[in-house]
Amino acid sequence: MPARFYVTTPIYYPNDRPHLGTAYATVTADALARWHRLCGDDVMFLTGVDEHGLKIARRAEEQQMTPQEWTDETAGWFQEAWSSLAVTNDDFIRTTETRHVRAVQRFTQAIYDNGHIYKGEYAGWYCVACEAYYGAAELEDGTACPVHKTPVEWLVEENYFFRLSAFADRLLEWYTEHPGVVVPDAKRNEAVSFIRQGLDDISITRTSIDWGVPVPWDPGHVVYVWYDALVNYVTAAGYGVDEEKFARWWPSVHHLVGKDILRFHGVWWPAMCMAAGIPPPHQLVVHGFLLVGGEKMSKSRLNQIDPVALAADVGVDALRYHLLREVALGSDGEFSYEALVGRYNADLANNLGNLVQRVATVVGSKCGGVGPAPRPAGQGGRIADVAAEVVAGARAAWSRFAPHEALATSWRLVHETNAELEATEPWKMAPGPEVDAVLGDALEALRIVTILAAPAVPAAAAEIWRRLGLAGAPDDPGRGAEDGGDLGWGGYPGGLEVTKGEPIFPRRVPSEASPARRSR
Repeated sequence: MPARFYVTTPIYYPNDRPHLGTAYATVTADALARWHRLCGDDVMFLTGVDEHGLKIARRAEEQQMTPQEWTDETAGWFQEAWSSLAVTNDDFIRTTETRHVRAVQRFTQAIYDNGHIYKGEYAGWYCVACEAYYGAAELEDGTACPVHKTPVEWLVEENYFFRLSAFADRLLEWYTEHPGVVVPDAKRNEAVSFIRQGLDDISITRTSIDWGVPVPWDPGHVVYVWYDALVNYVTAAGYGVDEEKFARWWPSVHHLVGKDILRFHGVWWPAMCMAAGIPPPHQLVVHGFLLVGGEKMSKSRLNQIDPVALAADVGVDALRYHLLREVALGSDGEFSYEALVGRYNADLANNLGNLVQRVATVVGSKCGGVGPAPRPAGQGGRIADVAAEVVAGARAAWSRFAPHEALATSWRLVHETNAELEATEPWKMAPGPEVDAVLGDALEALRIVTILAAPAVPAAAAEIWRRLGLAGAPDDPGRGAEDGGDLGWGGYPGGLEVTKGEPIFPRRVPSEASPARRSR
């Protein structure tokens, strides 16, 4: 039976168009989903938008629209953006959907019935952009949100509270029993430290606004937007509606989240699951920020970059590759247009693209355009040994959520194959067994690299596969499986027509009109 892999992104606020920071998270989740499909796993990939809350209500008012009218329009921006970036999500959830409203009410009622919700009054400093309260000690200069640097508001209202404080010991026990539940380790330690400092009960409803999910036993309250949003992960898995589907997917969930929402996902969410009587999430994968000029990309700071416009400038595969390759998942990374173009030229144009063009050209001139088979592993070609090491290294990197390392490892095979061609110079050889051996190995290396690269550059991988004359597609489910997959040496059969075409990745020069430049 195939393994199951349920991967989720945060659901994004549709108060404006998606920016490159949200694209980074979504493309990363997509690459993980693509890799697991390639390995033959049963995959569900969820993303969506978080449409309730004060921030959305105010933004809609600014547009002279109802919140529902506004989110009906803006949710489409995200769906269109992810489609244009070749994102292969299996589900797109909107928190205004009937299925989600019902799931939130069922989930909240279960926690209430279990005795973990009570009524009280709350007063505190509130950031509308975060949709979160902050303690006075957390504020910058005593007045500003530590994330958005904007003034906070003092709010006082009657709320229902979740007894988060009652779950401190159970959370610590959970972290002890599941040491890999949060990656990287530094973020796990951060969540544990937060719990050990002591947990306060949290307000989970509002009476000051009506744009939200009504509390089932007290419709004068609506569910707090963060609490509402977290439930989306179980909504899509069939919570309270399809027990078989929920049992199938929930034990396999992996939440990809930004480091700024670790507290919600690493403390609140597992406690809420415990209170509702379901298992906590299987794993949290925490990513860092894409920075521009040293600051987090944010709509409120006006330093966002439109990923759709940028992809139109440099190419979808080029942008996907850069986002996955440039920054180690879990760390912050400084984005620059110059670095993107530099990475494109070095890795895609000069290395992979050049290898494809060079091999096709020499096969055309020395082999009549028909690709020879590779030498069997262990019979003279060193590239077979390199390929085995690369495949093992890429598998290990993907398994520990390190796309940047998986791609760097995969490109080692590109470098080594180019180096082998430079050393043997088959273009100077006479047609015959010697040139066939060198080119057969190069074609096999390209076949393997194309499969490994498919999660990052799906369109280019499909085109390379076609030019090699291979049947199917490089990302067909199961091609990357350890048992019965196609990543072992010797899969290129020979005797196939190899097609030469225009460069897959023509070299680029930075464009002064790039949307990344205009964002500064």
